[in-house]
Amino acid sequence: MATVELVYDRGCPNVGEARAHLKKAFVDAGLLPPWSEYVIGDPGAPAHARGYGSPTILIDGRDVSGASPGDEATCRLYRDERGGLTRVPTVTQIAAALAGAHGREARGTVGGWRSGLAVLPGIGAAL
Repeated sequence: MATVELVYDRGCPNVGEARAHLKKAFVDAGLLPPWSEYVIGDPGAPAHARGYGSPTILIDGRDVSGASPGDEATCRLYRDERGGLTRVPTVTQIAAALAGAHGREARGTVGGWRSGLAVLPGIGAAL
């Protein structure tokens, strides 16, 4: 399961909309919606969640818009699919990042299963 985190500033007016987009993206991706939330400046927040503006959605430690950590800002802007500006990541951006993380997990599982088959001849020879 992908790790999903919402990073935000308590004073940011866009957090509610970000949560709504996150919930919708989980539904669109056909996944259950568990995620963690961290307030900017919280000393208990993990290091990888620091340095982002509000609101930021991280999936497996990566910003859904591809941004790198920089200055923590009260509010940030995103580019939508048409190149316009929006106050939160779009549902499409979040769903794509979720699907990408889910795909990476599935490939890892299949790869692990296939690599496990490689040892079967050795086990058979030992028996």
